[in-house]
Amino acid sequence: MALYHDEGVVLRTAKLGEADRIITMLTRDHGKVRAVAKGVRRAKSRFGGRLEPFMRVDVLIAEGRTLDTISQAESISAYAGPICADYDSYAAANVIAETADKLVSAENEYVPAQYRLLAGALNALAKHAHAPTLISSSYVMRALALAGWTPRLASCMVCDNRDVTHFSVADGGMLCATHHTPGSEPIPLPVRAELEALTEGDWPELDASGDLLPQTRAIVEEWAEYYLERPLRSMRVTGT
Repeated sequence: MALYHDEGVVLRTAKLGEADRIITMLTRDHGKVRAVAKGVRRAKSRFGGRLEPFMRVDVLIAEGRTLDTISQAESISAYAGPICADYDSYAAANVIAETADKLVSAENEYVPAQYRLLAGALNALAKHAHAPTLISSSYVMRALALAGWTPRLASCMVCDNRDVTHFSVADGGMLCATHHTPGSEPIPLPVRAELEALTEGDWPELDASGDLLPQTRAIVEEWAEYYLERPLRSMRVTGT
């Protein structure tokens, strides 16, 4: 049975049998991995609490015919503790984990940039570096941008005119007064500035705003739902 070693962030878990769990992780070198942690639900499990959502772990995994098996797991960063102690951070972390899980749909796809962004976002949440909503919304926009879905915000999608007035998720960004489509919406400059800051990770700009405008929040949710081709349930529940 072949073994491989990697580090990963636990995205979600699911019960298997009486004492096991299926652990879904995004890993640094092997992309998304689903593997069984045997006996993890027992009180005396050798894994302890290291394979809970939002934990960053060093793992040794044995390849299997259908599912791999986690042989060893050591904690690298215990993000879960400080995140779960604060409701807003916990809600934001769920948005981040769900986005990563849905965005990286294929298993074992090498996506190191997505892994670094995920770990950085959870680290920022655990350290309370910024407001939780800002962290999760910026993560969503930046993760989608890494996957190739970057909104065009500086000029019109049709004519390159920089005097833009409307935003269309389906068209991919800003439109001018001449070319805006029926499905587009007028967008004021402050909302456009927030979208730019979220997509670029401009934390001085975001921290200065304190919180996102309702239209910005709505656009982030619509952008994620449109390009992931499915809703983010955690975002709808929390309003993040």
